[in-house]
Amino acid sequence: MIVVHHLNNSRSQRILWLLEELGLPYEIKKYQRDPDTMLAPAALRAIHPLGKSPVITDGDITVAESGAIIEYLLETYQDSSTVRLQPPAGSAERRRYTYMLHFAEGSAMSPLLMKLVFDRIETSPMPFFVKPVAKAISQKVKTSFVLPNLKAHLDFLEAELHKSTWFAGEAFSAADIQISFVLEASASRGGLDGRYPKLSDFLQRIHARPAYRRALERGGEYAYAK
Repeated sequence: MIVVHHLNNSRSQRILWLLEELGLPYEIKKYQRDPDTMLAPAALRAIHPLGKSPVITDGDITVAESGAIIEYLLETYQDSSTVRLQPPAGSAERRRYTYMLHFAEGSAMSPLLMKLVFDRIETSPMPFFVKPVAKAISQKVKTSFVLPNLKAHLDFLEAELHKSTWFAGEAFSAADIQISFVLEASASRGGLDGRYPKLSDFLQRIHARPAYRRALERGGEYAYAK
């Protein structure tokens, strides 16, 4: 049995969604973030040394990292499912699919994480004489690097959806599942708003999918599904 080691308000929600799209049976072991640090609990290190989510176990196999989990599940189980979530090998759509699968975590998440860190620096308690300096440094980094990169990524993704209905072509694929967290986080804190109609429409479409809704029901707290 596939077990998803699921952290609330995290990227592991994508794995629940993928499993629902594939119609595969699975169990969930839930973990809660520390309310002060917002980090995963130490108990996750018993599953994987880095103590992060998502992680799945499948018998004696442990797989971490969203992209690796997606590839493992599709390679192992897609043939037993009536659902195809990868374009055919060797096709232009497959090359685009592979790019998007890796772009989501390899490039797109970095400025979102940096913005989260620097936003917290600006609001964290600190001595009054340090706060102006810390805030000035934070704002400089955001305006000179973080925000321009966020805009560049959103502009790029918006343009991609002018080419086709989904990120790898006309058919829904696991690349759309992988990119979903980037766009949900961007809508929450990264500048995704009415200036990006195609991306806003994408979020509405995925949030309406029955498999997405089932994953929410099973996964519990997920603040990004708005």
